[in-house]
Amino acid sequence: MSKQNEPSSGNLGPQGTSEGTHVVRTYNDEERIYVASQWQLMWWKFRKHKLAVISGVALVLIYLLGVFCEFVAPYDPNFHNVRLVYAPPQRIRFVDHEGNFSWHPFVYKHKQQIHPVTLRRTYTEDQTKIYPIKLFVRGHSYKMWGLWQSNLHLFGVEDGGTVFLLGSDRLGRDLFSRILYGARISTSIGLFGVLLSFVLGVIIGGFSGYYGGAFDAVIQRIIEFIRSIPTIPLWMALSAALPPHWPPLRIYFGITIILSLIGWTGLARVVRSKFLSLREEDFVMAARLVGANEFRIVVRHMVPSFLSHIIASVTLSIPGMILGETSLSFLGLGLRAPIISWGVLLQEAQNIRTVALSPWLLLPGLMVIITVLCFNFLGDGLRDAADPYAR
Repeated sequence: MSKQNEPSSGNLGPQGTSEGTHVVRTYNDEERIYVASQWQLMWWKFRKHKLAVISGVALVLIYLLGVFCEFVAPYDPNFHNVRLVYAPPQRIRFVDHEGNFSWHPFVYKHKQQIHPVTLRRTYTEDQTKIYPIKLFVRGHSYKMWGLWQSNLHLFGVEDGGTVFLLGSDRLGRDLFSRILYGARISTSIGLFGVLLSFVLGVIIGGFSGYYGGAFDAVIQRIIEFIRSIPTIPLWMALSAALPPHWPPLRIYFGITIILSLIGWTGLARVVRSKFLSLREEDFVMAARLVGANEFRIVVRHMVPSFLSHIIASVTLSIPGMILGETSLSFLGLGLRAPIISWGVLLQEAQNIRTVALSPWLLLPGLMVIITVLCFNFLGDGLRDAADPYAR
C-alpha cells in the first residue's frame, strides 16, 4: 500500500528534483500567460526587444534633459563670451600634463591666438590654469519653468573659467547649453503635433470607416489630395503664411498646428481600414442594440480594440514631426531666433566654410539623428508587442 501511494520517479518527479522543478515552472509560466491581460502580454514581449528598451531609456533621458534644461545647462543659452568665439570643445581630464592623477575632473583654460596674416583664431590649452568641474555650483540666474528664480546648476567651474563641453558658436555661446534648451522645443513639438494628429486621425478616419458610403468617399479624396501635395513645399507655404511679427510662443504653436494638419492622413487611413473590418463585429452590434450612440461606439468600443496598433503608429510618426520642424527651421521658415530648437541651431552650419573650421556646429544634427533612431527602434518594439501572440 505504501508503495502504491508513493509518487512515480518518472518525468513528473518530486519538486525538489531538477525535472520536477522544470515541470512546475513550465506549468506556472503557461498559467501566467493564460490569465494575463493584453497589456501584460504586450509588456512581456516588449521587454524581449532589447534595442527598443534601450531606445526607450535613451528617450526618457533626452526628455528629462529638456524638461530640466535650466538646471542641467551650465550657462544661460544667450550668454556670450566674445573672447571665445568658435572655441572647440574642452576636453575633460583626470590626469594633468605632469602625469598627476586627480579624482576630480577638470579642464584647462582656453588660450586664443590670432594668426597675423589670415586672422584665423586658434585655441590652445593653458596648462597653468586648471579649473575643477564641480557639482551643484552657483552660476547664471534663471527662472525654472518660468515659476521661480534660481542660480543653481548641475555642474560648472569657478569664476574665471569656462567649461564648453561641445564648443561655442559664432557669438561665443555654449553649444551644450543651447542643445539642451533646443531639446525642450524640438522634442515637445513632436509630442504636441502627434497628439493633435492622433485626435484628427482617429475621429476622421474612424467615422469614415464606420459610416462608409459617400462620407467615406469624400474623406478619402481629401486625404489623397493632401498626400499628393509635395510635403516640403506645402510646409514652406503654410509656414510663410505665419505673420513675421508674431511672438515666439505663437509661432511655436503655429508650427505645431501646421505639422498636425499635414500628418493626420496616415493614421486616418490605418484607423479607417480597421473600422471597416470591425463595424460588423458582434460587440459593435450589441452596443447598437443597447442604444449607444455612434460617437460612444467609436470612441468607447471600437478604438480600444486596436489601441495597441495606434500607439505603435503614433510612436513611429513622432520622428516625422521632429524632422519637419528641423527642416523648416533650418530653411528659416519655421521657428526663428530667439527661440532655440535644433533646427534653429543648425542654421549656424549652413556655411560650408564655417563647418569645415568648426565641425562641432553640426552636433545638433547628431541629436536629431539619435532621437529619430530611438523613436524608430521604440516603434518597432511596440509594433511587435502589439501582436503578442505572433512568433
